[in-house]
This record gives sequence, structure tokens and C-alpha cells, in this order.
Amino acid sequence: MKHLYTFLFCLPFLCFAQDKAEKRLLKKADKIHAKAYTVDTHADAPINMMDMEGFDVGAKHNYDEDGTQIDFPRMKEGGMDAMFFAVYLGQGKRTPEANAEAKEKALKIFAKIHDAVKTNADKVSLVTTAKEGYAAHKQGKLGVFIGMENGWPVGTDLSNLKLYYDLGLRYITLAHSFNNDLSDSSGDPQGAEHGGISKIGEACIAEMNRLGIVVDVSHLSDSAFYDVMRLSKVPVFASHSSCRALCDVKRNMTDDMIKLLASKGGVIQINFVADFLKKPSAEVAVSIRTIRMQVQKADATPEDKKKLNAELRQIKYKYPSDVPTVKDVANHIDHVVKLVGIDHVGIGMDMDGGSDVIGVEDVSKIKNVTIELLRRGYSEKDIKKIWGGNTMRVLAAAENFSKK
Repeated sequence: MKHLYTFLFCLPFLCFAQDKAEKRLLKKADKIHAKAYTVDTHADAPINMMDMEGFDVGAKHNYDEDGTQIDFPRMKEGGMDAMFFAVYLGQGKRTPEANAEAKEKALKIFAKIHDAVKTNADKVSLVTTAKEGYAAHKQGKLGVFIGMENGWPVGTDLSNLKLYYDLGLRYITLAHSFNNDLSDSSGDPQGAEHGGISKIGEACIAEMNRLGIVVDVSHLSDSAFYDVMRLSKVPVFASHSSCRALCDVKRNMTDDMIKLLASKGGVIQINFVADFLKKPSAEVAVSIRTIRMQVQKADATPEDKKKLNAELRQIKYKYPSDVPTVKDVANHIDHVVKLVGIDHVGIGMDMDGGSDVIGVEDVSKIKNVTIELLRRGYSEKDIKKIWGGNTMRVLAAAENFSKK
């Protein structure tokens, strides 16, 4: 009984001490997050910019109302300094006519991104190098980099690479959910077509190296990944992938793949899509896969995509235990750090393309990642590397190689 009274007497003091420690941690997180150059390597905001009638990326939106996760005001609010906006096309037919149409659609997406930056030029800059990114940050401006998800718009005409480079393109995810002319995909239900990277794909990688475009290995088949590691003369990254050891899906990277990527100076940017962070139940996995395959069809209309994405969002309300939290994100970061060190992990949330993490529902809430990393003992230097430093190193390496 005496011990119980002692405990009850001390309890308010313990709570006070814990509350004080929490306030100190949050204050420290605020300072670190404000100083870090935060970069996300995969943002699907252009999907909404192209498909949602009246969507203005320069105006603040509400995730609970329209399901969107990115706009410039919310980037500023969350301390998100720069994002790679994705020029994304779901894979369609691979005829000369279809390839020409893919190129035309891609150019429209580039134009939409450029127009959005020009319209918001007082607070946003189009950036293409690490130096430009840091400079925009010092000026208090948001940075928009450009990446391409799916090499379909490249087709078999490698002169397209220079065209896209001149428009600001700095990485290409060689394939998406289906095989294309460049590479096999991890998601194609027909299996391998080229046995990895195709002959034209090999030439594409060489030209990307020459120009200074980073090769992105996310979405690729395992064989294609190993081909890229053999072929690329500069470091590459996985712009939005996670760890297969923690969540056994083909879209994620095995420990061996992560080790090889790191040995050549590369980075894996952790994806925030629920079923790449935390293995869902069989029922949920089937539902998610079915919806995603429909969204990714080249002929899916904006109305189809809106309806299907709404269905995806509803899954977390039906099956809350299957939805990951910020802790699950940090678990994947921990795994990479323990495996290959702090220099080879980054962030690629896949917002507006499937990202669904409790605590980081949209880009305004990304500081919760910094808070969780701080709780786990990561230093300010570590957090700066994870949030942008590692990614900028790879971008600079590609640029420097192209100048030789």
C-alpha cells in the first residue's frame, strides 16, 4: 500500500516531466525541419492538374473534401521545399501511332507544369539541378523538379530524351506497371518480355547518362534492375520504392538489391503507398490491386480515375488495421540505414498516386516524419540527408558526369 501511495504521489510529476520532454522534442523537430532541405522524389500532382476540372495547384485544397494531397500552399505549410512532379502516363499500345500520341500527351503535361510554375512565379521556381534547388530554397521559394514515370513517351526514338531534358526532365522511371519498349516491369501479368532491359533500353540508359538524366529503377522487374546496375555509369535511385524484407511485394527492393544500389552510390526513396509499407490482408490486397490496375489503364477517363481513387481512400475506413502509420515509414527507413547506412535512403511519397499513411495524409503533415525520426534517435545531420541531401547528391552526380 505504501508503494501505491508513493506512485500516486509521483504520478503528476512524471506526467509533467514527460510533457516537458515532449515539448522539447517537438521544438527541436520544428528547428530541424525548418533548416532541412526537404525533397520528395515522386509527386503525382500533375494527374490532378490534368484530370480534375478546375484544379488549381496554386490554391489550397482539402484532402477530406477532394482527396488531393499536393498543392503549393500545403507544400509551404508542411515545410516541403521541393518535389519532383511526375510526367506520368499509364502504359498503352506500343505502335508508332500510339507512341506518337504518348509523346503528345507527355508534352501537354510538361506544359501544364511549366504554366503552373509561371503562374505562381512569386513563390515557386522550376529547378533542374541541386544548386538551383538550394538557391530557390534560400530565396524562400518552393522548387518543382520534373521526373517521368514510365518511359513510354520516349518510345524507340531516343532523340526524345534531349527534348524532354530541355523541358526540365531529370529522371525517368523506365517502365510502369506493364512492360514497354525499354524495360520489363515488376507488375506485368504477362511476365518478362525482354529478360530485363531491352536493346533500345540499353541505348536509352547510355543517352540518359550522357545528358544527365537519372535512371529510376522503381517499378522495374528484378532482372531489369540488375541490368541497370550493370549498365549505368552513374548512381541511380528508386524514386518511390520500399523494402521487400518488411513488405514482400515485387514493387519493393530486396536487401541484395538495396546493397548493390548503395554500393554504386544510389538511393532508395521510401514509398508511402499503404501496401508497399505494410502487407495487407488478402482481401484488402485483392481490392487494392484490382482498383489500381483499372486506374493505370491508358484509356481510364478522369471520371473513372476520380471514382476509383475515392474507392481506394475508402479502404482505410473499412480496414483501419491494414493502413500504415508514420511508424511504418520509419521502420523502412531504419531497415535501409541498418543495412547500408544513412547515405542511401530518401523520401518518395507517391502523393496523389496512392500514398496513404495515417499521420501524413497530405503534404502539409510531413513534419510528422521528422518528429518520428527524431524520436528514434536520428541526428539533425541524418534527417537532412534522408529528407534531401542524399537525393541531391545523386542528381549532382548525374549532372557532373554529363559534363565530362
